[in-house]
Amino acid sequence: MSKVTTSAPVRAGVVGLGWAGQQHMAGYHDLPGVELVALAGMEEHLLTELGDRYSVPGRYSTLEAMLAEADLDVLSIATPTALHAPMAIAALGAGVHVLCEKPMAPTAADAERMAEAAQAADRVLEITFNKRHRAPARTLRRLVADGVLGRVYYAKAGWVRRKGIPGLGTWFTRKESAGGGPMMDIGIHALDLALHVLGEPGVRTVSASTYAEFGPRGLGGGTYGAGALAGEESPVYEVEDLGAAMLRLDDDATLMLEASWAQFVDHDRLYLELYGTHGGAVIEVEGPLAPRIHVTTDVDGIPANLTPDMLPDAGHEANVADFVALVRDGSADARGQMGLLRTHVIDACYSSAEQGSEVTL
Repeated sequence: MSKVTTSAPVRAGVVGLGWAGQQHMAGYHDLPGVELVALAGMEEHLLTELGDRYSVPGRYSTLEAMLAEADLDVLSIATPTALHAPMAIAALGAGVHVLCEKPMAPTAADAERMAEAAQAADRVLEITFNKRHRAPARTLRRLVADGVLGRVYYAKAGWVRRKGIPGLGTWFTRKESAGGGPMMDIGIHALDLALHVLGEPGVRTVSASTYAEFGPRGLGGGTYGAGALAGEESPVYEVEDLGAAMLRLDDDATLMLEASWAQFVDHDRLYLELYGTHGGAVIEVEGPLAPRIHVTTDVDGIPANLTPDMLPDAGHEANVADFVALVRDGSADARGQMGLLRTHVIDACYSSAEQGSEVTL
């Protein structure tokens, strides 16, 4: 694979000017050997503000114009989910390496097309999962890899919110543009967290249920995402506001997964619980107790509760740095496979819920 030489600055662009896109901009701006040379977005005021903040020379209203004129090496895509596949395929076809926000695509079929385009173009395609870089997650992954918990046979992961539907009536709550509700939006973070910490076991089967008890009544709205679409008389709500699933993993472990935008819980939280033959552990990555890690085990036959020192914390900047490193190294193994697996699992969750039966991957 052709790669960016270590002596040449990596020329980076970002399409999408919201919060996620701004995290990518900051990551590129602060990374040695990288030049943030282009931004694309429809919000003129943000294009001006962010372009000035990061001294970006190229400012475009469309991705097409940016790809044609900016001479990019890498591109971050931080747009609504339905745009991920067409934008990624266009960029990869133009010879540009792509870092795409999660979820990879609204459907596994779209994600497959992205991975195929990366393979055909011989370019890196990575998906952003920033929660795996948080201190509790990094620490727990080390503990699992070191065998502190023994064989982990049962896990629970989830991201739940009391009132957190992101913008009733926006693309977030429309099936065609978002692909799904919280299971797609934030549940995929919990799924990635669990699979990453566990060492990437495969998923054999999925049995899931989904519910829409708040959104259709105009309830459960939060401050996440944008406001309602201009001119709408009533909010459009076509997705679930809670999803729950049981996953059977290749190593015979079980993972319970839950995600909600609106639910009668005490507080919002993103968590992971692991139970192994030598110990158990709980982390909270988002929520009032975050960052938290707690380990329960036996020491010489005596029950012990431990609070390990945590590894350094990181976020989107770590995703950006890892992506650029893959591009510089000319990695032939980064073709979106990790994001594709997670998209297939979420797809299976929705299929299982619709069919009312277990789905085999």
